[in-house]
Amino acid sequence: MLKKIAVKHLRLGMHLHELCGSWMEHPFWRTKFLLKDPNDIRLIIDSGITEVWIDVKIGLDVEQGIAPSETETKEEVSAAVDKVLIQSAARDQPVKLVSMAEEVKRAAKICANSKEAVVSMFQEVRMGKAISAEAANELVDEISSSVMRNPGALISLARLKTADDYTYMHSVAVCALMVSLARQLNLDDNQIRDAGMAGLLHDLGKAMIPMEILNKPGKLTDEEFDLIKSHPTEGHRLLVEGGTVGEISLDVCLHHHEKVDGRGYPHQLKNEQISLFAKMGAVCDVYDAITSNRPYKAGWDPAESIRKMTEWCNGHFDTKVFQSFVKSIGIYPVGSLVRLSSGRLAVVTEQSEKSLLTPNVKVFFSTKANAYIQPEVINLSRPGTTERIVSREDATTWGIKNLDQLWTV
Repeated sequence: MLKKIAVKHLRLGMHLHELCGSWMEHPFWRTKFLLKDPNDIRLIIDSGITEVWIDVKIGLDVEQGIAPSETETKEEVSAAVDKVLIQSAARDQPVKLVSMAEEVKRAAKICANSKEAVVSMFQEVRMGKAISAEAANELVDEISSSVMRNPGALISLARLKTADDYTYMHSVAVCALMVSLARQLNLDDNQIRDAGMAGLLHDLGKAMIPMEILNKPGKLTDEEFDLIKSHPTEGHRLLVEGGTVGEISLDVCLHHHEKVDGRGYPHQLKNEQISLFAKMGAVCDVYDAITSNRPYKAGWDPAESIRKMTEWCNGHFDTKVFQSFVKSIGIYPVGSLVRLSSGRLAVVTEQSEKSLLTPNVKVFFSTKANAYIQPEVINLSRPGTTERIVSREDATTWGIKNLDQLWTV
C-alpha cells in the first residue's frame, strides 16, 4: 500500500516510492529505492521536498504514535485532487480558436525557427555578448501569435524534445505557457508580452553550466547539484550586465524556483514576497520540465503531470495562479492518454470550448481486444455523446510507442 508522509517521518528501512516534487529539485536520478543510507534522508530533507510516497508492503511503515492525520493513502489524495480539478473544469467563457489541425503545421515551423534562435542566443551569451532585445521581441511575438490562435498546438509540440535540445526548447515552451497563462489571468497586452519574454529568458543561466552536467544520466554529486541550482543567480547576472531586458524578465529569471512556503531558492521567499510573474514562471517551468523526456527520466503524461502538480500545489505554487494554469492548458492536455467508458483508449487532440473534462479525443486502441483499431475522432462535449473519460492511462502498460504521432497528424 502506498502512503504519503512528511519527510520528517522518514527512517531507514522504508521503501521510497516517489518524491512529491519535480525531479529538478533533488539530486536523485531514481525515486524508487530502499532507504539504507542516512545521507539519502539528509539529501531529501535538504532539497526542500516536504512529502514523499512510501510503499509499506515492501518497506517499513511510519513509527507507532504518528497521528493518522499526518499520513494519507493514495485513495485519499486522489479524491482531494479530483475535487480541486473539477472546480477548474468549467470554462470562464467559451473559447473560439483556430483548429488544432490548422495551427499545428504553422506551430511546427515556429518551433523549428525558435529553436535555432534560442541556440544562437545561448551561444552569444557564452561568448560574453548581450541579448538582442529586438531579436528576442520578434521571437516572443511569433510564439504569442501561435498561442493566440490555438495554444495547444505550439505548447504541445514544444514538449516533444530530445535530450540534446531540451535546454533550448524548454525556453520556447515556457515562453508559450507564460503567454497562455497571462491571457487566462486577463493581463493586458504589454504584460502578456513581458510574461512571454520572461519565459523565454528564465533559464538563461544554464548557458554557463556544462552540458554534461545538465544532461547527466546518473545521480548528481552535491557539487553538481549546487552548480545547477546556481542558474537563476547566474542568469540574472548575465541579464543585468546585458542591460537590454526589463524588470519582469530579471525577476522571473531570478525567482522562478521560489516556492510559496519559503522552501525554494535562491532567496527562500514566501508567498507575498514572490511576484505574480515569478509565481507564473514557477508553474510553467515545472510543467514543461516534468512532461519532457530527459536523459535520466522519461517525461510524465501531461494529464498525470497536472494531477501531480495539484498534489504539490499547497506550499509549492500559488493556488490562484495554478488553477488559472489548469484552465489555460486543460485537465487533460493535448497528448494525454485516456481510457473512455467504452474501454477504448484515446489520445487528447484538442480542448473543447465548453469544459476541460470533455476534450476532443482520437480513439485508436481497444483494451478488450488488446489491439489497435481504426482511429476515430470524438468530440466529448457534443450533445448526445455517450463516451466519457474514466481514467488516465500509461502508454508503456499497453506497449504503445507511437502516441505523439497520433495527435500531431
